[in-house]
Amino acid sequence: MKNDKPHQINAERLWQSLMDMARIGATDKGGSCRLALTDEDKAGRDLFVRWCTEAGCSISVDQMGNIFARRAGNEPELPSVVAGSHLDTQPTGGRFDGVYGVLTGLEVIRTLNDLGLQTKHSVEAVCWTNEEGSRFAPAMVASGVFAGVYELDYGLSRSDDQGRTMGEELQRIGYAGQAPMGRPLQAYFEAHIEQGPILVEEGTTIGIVTDAQGQRWYEITLTGVESHAGPTPMDRRKDALVGAARIIERVNEIGLSHAPLACSTVGMIDAYPNSRNVIPGRTFITADFRHPDDNVLSQMDRALRDSVADICHKSGLEYELEQIFYYAPVPFDKGCISAVRAGADQMGYSAREIVAGAGHDACFIAQAAPTSMIFIPCVDGISHNEVEDIKPEWATAGANVMLQAILEKSGVLEHS
Repeated sequence: MKNDKPHQINAERLWQSLMDMARIGATDKGGSCRLALTDEDKAGRDLFVRWCTEAGCSISVDQMGNIFARRAGNEPELPSVVAGSHLDTQPTGGRFDGVYGVLTGLEVIRTLNDLGLQTKHSVEAVCWTNEEGSRFAPAMVASGVFAGVYELDYGLSRSDDQGRTMGEELQRIGYAGQAPMGRPLQAYFEAHIEQGPILVEEGTTIGIVTDAQGQRWYEITLTGVESHAGPTPMDRRKDALVGAARIIERVNEIGLSHAPLACSTVGMIDAYPNSRNVIPGRTFITADFRHPDDNVLSQMDRALRDSVADICHKSGLEYELEQIFYYAPVPFDKGCISAVRAGADQMGYSAREIVAGAGHDACFIAQAAPTSMIFIPCVDGISHNEVEDIKPEWATAGANVMLQAILEKSGVLEHS
């Protein structure tokens, strides 16, 4: 007999798991610091694997360290329905960015066990490696290798500021897996905090993610001449930091000129030799452009290149500009979007369509498998910050929608 009342996850268990994971790499201000492939990341991974094993899952780790926890379906040869995100954080990250999606995938599996439900397709929870790109650039590199966007050798050779590669650090922490990269998936879902203010300000519980913004990341190095700050006349200087300041202002102007959908950010700057009485001879900055229209993103790219060339010519500086990361705007799968919408309707949650402003592993997986995302609000729209916060009822709502979507895509057969 069909049960018309929708199944629900165990809200207290999900919240407790989030709090338990948050203890690993906890910061003084209530956030999390688990940079990719550090000892803290290993501890988080170990806890996730333990929980998944206790839930009866088989564990596989691929060559980029992505962890898959599998609850076998009745026809295990069929592609799996997968849900997850990442456990690595920013240096001053929050407790929910990424980890909420990983533990929502696990909670769905635990709930299937509780309910004794058997599915046609296997259901898997995944933890992707190095989503943040904070320690190893670019971001989402491991899901990118899985989706065929990057070659394996490229992914394993990414290095941190100490010269340590991802391949070496995967070996060090024991997560250099042997499972091959990439395979067909029936569907991929990623639950995530919005990381913006739209849902919380509207009082909407669920964001049905239809698309993700395109992104371009750049690294720019300017070279001038180091000189004494006192004897060097102003009109004789080749000041790399002044050039960088002009470029930073221009990056901001490029974003404003394509408002309201565009975003432009300079997030890193280094000046050399970084001495108070030496004119900087070299600077390094990054730039980050985002827009949901690829044509506009291309216009922003051209504006940056023209601006850097013009500023450096007028300032007597040499420069190197490299685009290190690009993906076009990502439309998500209509069938997966429909499953998320239906899940929100079944549960009676307020919902709206929304575009993802941040990068997510789902953006790369969408190039290889039917994909969508589920957003929940975060307090004041704040993320990538130790004060990042959500309400337990929001966590429950997103996981309940995830459960309905996975039940639809995995094909419930019967009670086991």
